[in-house]
Amino acid sequence: MTISKLTRRGVIKTGAVTGAGLALPTIFTSAASAFTNEPTGSTVTLGFNVPQTGPYADEGLDELRAQELAVEHINGMGDGGMLNTFSSKVLDGTGIMGKKVEFVTGDTQTKSDAARASAKSMIEKDGVVMINGGSSSGVAIAVQGLCQEAGIIFMAGLTHSNDTTGKDRKANGFRHFFNAYMSGAALGPVLEKAYGTDRRAYHLTADYTWGYTQEASIQASTEALGWETVNKVKTPVGAGDFSSYITPVLQSGADVLILNHYGGDMINSITQAVQFGLRDKQVNGKNFEIVVPLYSELMAEGAGENIKGVYGSMNWNWQLQDAGTKAFVKSFGEKYGRPPSNSAHTCYVQTLLYADAVTRAGSFAPCAVAEALEGFEFDGMGNGPTLYRADDHQCFKDVLVMKGKDNPSTEFDILEVVEVTPRAQVEYAPDHEMFGGGEASLGECNNGA
Repeated sequence: MTISKLTRRGVIKTGAVTGAGLALPTIFTSAASAFTNEPTGSTVTLGFNVPQTGPYADEGLDELRAQELAVEHINGMGDGGMLNTFSSKVLDGTGIMGKKVEFVTGDTQTKSDAARASAKSMIEKDGVVMINGGSSSGVAIAVQGLCQEAGIIFMAGLTHSNDTTGKDRKANGFRHFFNAYMSGAALGPVLEKAYGTDRRAYHLTADYTWGYTQEASIQASTEALGWETVNKVKTPVGAGDFSSYITPVLQSGADVLILNHYGGDMINSITQAVQFGLRDKQVNGKNFEIVVPLYSELMAEGAGENIKGVYGSMNWNWQLQDAGTKAFVKSFGEKYGRPPSNSAHTCYVQTLLYADAVTRAGSFAPCAVAEALEGFEFDGMGNGPTLYRADDHQCFKDVLVMKGKDNPSTEFDILEVVEVTPRAQVEYAPDHEMFGGGEASLGECNNGA
């Protein structure tokens, strides 16, 4: 049975859903509580909102695989995966607080409006208590805002913009994935060692919130090394053909191209850059180099030989040797016949963290869950000791610097870990200027009642 053939309840719902004409969320009341979609029966429903179409669809499919696996483990099916290594031991394979977990899904299409409509349907029609997923920060910020308004917990999936837990942070939203600032902090020392301090960089940047904050973060990091930024050019998401953007790089005097692209866009842009011969050139007496600040395994597979020797950063990688990673890779590999991507990992972990927080709180009420997550320290989930910071709901953990392998042995190991950057090196103050300064605020948690 392929994942695309699963039925709606407990699985993938095909097609986009509009929010028009739907009833308001069900709000149950009791003497003790009142909150949106309080589960009263023997089951509880989660909403998984991911790109099933569009330029980030490959990431979305892998997220769905991981989300389904997480539900199986929470319900006591399979080998338990990371529940066996997770430092918290409150989940016992009987669902969440004795309720069997079901799920529904929607297609974000990598578009904010479509993602909000899909999330709205899951909240109003399906009665979900939590939404998880996304492979675009624009989508994540839009859905996070909707969940805040509706009184639903949002456990963000793949979202790398500083803004998600920066200027657009919300009390009902939580991010496990790392961010653009962390990529810059991790990559800077590695790039200095590899390419020196006298470089001229040209940025091609996805034209939305993630691209903007990734560009700013890597620019700040490289200019601190002594690099010069020659030009910064915005490119539309899903452009397909980037040749018109790459041609000017050759006449710019730059000797490094920084591709602030993701998913299919990164595959296309780096492939075309290599086809244009950039990596065969010498500029300013130096070999021309390409940097991809945010990597994923799925992107690397798509780009193939074009990413050999190219540096980037990742939230997590299946080749890590800690017990949590090994347990997750084993479970995922046995079910799907391939190692998981870092987007799959973060969605899996977020689903377990939500279930754990509900159980520790003894309640599905969003504000009780938020309180259980804020300041929560845990281990055994693949990134070393991790903190969910209360100030901004950002996870802090080790970050990986990766490089395309020169001689990959299989189709799945084409990236190698060159450095595990310790958590302390990527930490920052909650009021850092890249995250909204002192003006950014979580606001008040919303139970929805």
